[in-house]
Amino acid sequence: GSQHGTYLSFKSEILMITKEDSLLVKPFQKPKQVKVTHRQFAAEEWDREEARKRRFHLISMDAYSRHRKLVNDYILYYGGKMEDFRRSGENDKTDLDVIRENHRFLWREDDEADMNWEKRLAKKYYDKLFKEYCIADLSRYKENKFGFRWRHEKEVISGKGHFSCGNKHCEGEEGLKSWEVNFGYVEHGEKRNALVKLRLCPECSYKLNFHHR
Repeated sequence: GSQHGTYLSFKSEILMITKEDSLLVKPFQKPKQVKVTHRQFAAEEWDREEARKRRFHLISMDAYSRHRKLVNDYILYYGGKMEDFRRSGENDKTDLDVIRENHRFLWREDDEADMNWEKRLAKKYYDKLFKEYCIADLSRYKENKFGFRWRHEKEVISGKGHFSCGNKHCEGEEGLKSWEVNFGYVEHGEKRNALVKLRLCPECSYKLNFHHR
């Protein structure tokens, strides 16, 4: 019935495809032969692909993770203990530590002679500061001791030390007055002086001039 007709139709399609394939074959064409890959060649290709994957995996790691993996692999293959590879962190320094140690309130030409990387880092930080108005620490004004530093970018944008009081502990904005101060300080065992400008509210101006009333 209908099933037999469907079968004949499907069979005729197979015969038609087979006939078309035979027409595409050139006279005297040799049948295609599938070449079997040599076992050694296949093994070498597999090793090469695995090595590529391992390299990619190592490159994608951060330096610390890569170090730990290499150490663990060494212990796995050659023996030993993790304690043998631990290093002392006593002399470790952050960038901020380096900047603090090599900081200059004002850099001079002789400070830039024979610059190592620590000095270059501190100088790079210094160059980013805005050296017009200072920020002052007046918390020890009764001892006639004052701390000054240059403003950084966020303080310039907010107006701190220019449109608001330059005392780090004060946010006053009324009655600001500009002061030019001869700042004497000791830096790396050398006494130095620098003229700095401050914008202070009346109360903080009183603190600044407490010993010179």
